[in-house]
Amino acid sequence: MPTSQGRPPGRTQGHPQRWLILGVICLAQLTVLLDNTVLNVAIPTLTEELGAGTSDIQWMINAYSLVQSGLLLSAGSAADRYGRKKMLIAGLALFGIGSLVAGLADTTGQLIAARAGMGVGGALLLTTTLAVAMQIFAPDEQPKAIGIWSAVNALGFATGPLLGGFMLDHYWWGAIFLINLPVVALALTAVISLVPESKNPRGDRPDLLGALLSTIGMTALVYAIISGPEHGWTSARVLATAALALLVLALFAYWESRIPYPMLDLHFFRDRRFTGAVAGAVLITFGMGGALFLLTQHLQFVLGYGPLEAGLRTAPLALTVVALNFTGLSAKFTAKLGTPVSIALGMVLMSGGLVSIATLASSGYAGTLLGLLLIGAGCAIANPAMAHAIMSAIPPEKAGVGAGINGTLAEFGNGLGVAVLGAVLNARFAALIPFAAASLPATLAAADSADERARITDGFASGLETSQLVGAVAVLLGGLLAAALLRRAERADSAVAAVPM
Repeated sequence: MPTSQGRPPGRTQGHPQRWLILGVICLAQLTVLLDNTVLNVAIPTLTEELGAGTSDIQWMINAYSLVQSGLLLSAGSAADRYGRKKMLIAGLALFGIGSLVAGLADTTGQLIAARAGMGVGGALLLTTTLAVAMQIFAPDEQPKAIGIWSAVNALGFATGPLLGGFMLDHYWWGAIFLINLPVVALALTAVISLVPESKNPRGDRPDLLGALLSTIGMTALVYAIISGPEHGWTSARVLATAALALLVLALFAYWESRIPYPMLDLHFFRDRRFTGAVAGAVLITFGMGGALFLLTQHLQFVLGYGPLEAGLRTAPLALTVVALNFTGLSAKFTAKLGTPVSIALGMVLMSGGLVSIATLASSGYAGTLLGLLLIGAGCAIANPAMAHAIMSAIPPEKAGVGAGINGTLAEFGNGLGVAVLGAVLNARFAALIPFAAASLPATLAAADSADERARITDGFASGLETSQLVGAVAVLLGGLLAAALLRRAERADSAVAAVPM
């Protein structure tokens, strides 16, 4: 009988076509990741051609991320129960249909609905790709496989704006969605013919109420976080949504602790490896998501680069991640140093990179480049080690849920980082420039002289510096906390193993 991992018992080697399969699932994953950022560069075009207002634009962007982040846990649970290959195929099909509808949309409502449908497919893809990677590789090869999987994340982040800018320069805006179709068709063919099926052999009953509660709770929480900067953290909309999120998530935790077949087994949190990796993952994405969001503003508003130029100048970060992970160097570092030290080292490098950007970027691009290289090296070492720590702390039959947890943490930390570090920037900017308007361009437009514009730009740069330093502290603390908890877990495991039976 095959195990839940799709390998016969006692077999130490992975699937014979595992590297080809990894390439296929990474291709599917890359398509999803590109659509997280590709729409940003199309905002001016959509505003003109579809007559989209500010709220329409926000929902075009947020419908995708909200649906995707809200469904990650449920999607992972469905993959474990019904089959990871089946859910991978379903995710590709939904994503392709959503892309077709989005590319042919005539109204903002159609485009928003299509983006929501793409979010459903994206949630299924992001959870099943990591879960399948854990199934087809033997334990000693999993760190390298996860490193490549993580590198694709960085590649999607870097190439999304570049691909969007290129497509808009040569084609109409719908092409940024229709380009997904041949990729989806190729991935579907390859998945059907190559990827082995695997699922939880226990066949637990579906936790429908848990799925509903987690989806509502996470969607409300992410919506409150992304709405805070626009509507105000003390506004009725944000407070009501946050209260709903906390209430529903509390009900979700209560329900999961009471039923015999929980979607999310809360006993996972008793494992120090799991809690250490979770704490580090939230803080790392908090610092990184917020700091990189601010970096794009620094490149455009302070250093004066256009959107495409800014995208090109952030590319060294992703290229460093890709180079270190695809060559296997980051996996070798982790194997030599161990997971706790690797995570600590990676996040120290990332923190140093953020400090470099905060303190040296104002003098030109050289300081930013140094920071990007340090962040890229840190990401390449820390992120795969963190993901592997989370996945290895969860039973193999729950790999889909583990991937859902990993994705949910990334979405939550990233959104929180953008919101909080953005608030730090705005507070610092308002303190230095009391007459500041809602945005830097609006404040500059109201300036009466060149000296006043220079003062405004300097104030904004100072706010960015403060925010980047806060992000650096969060990343450093995340690394130290995760490393300490993981080290304690390793010592506890060693002590148990040393006890004679």
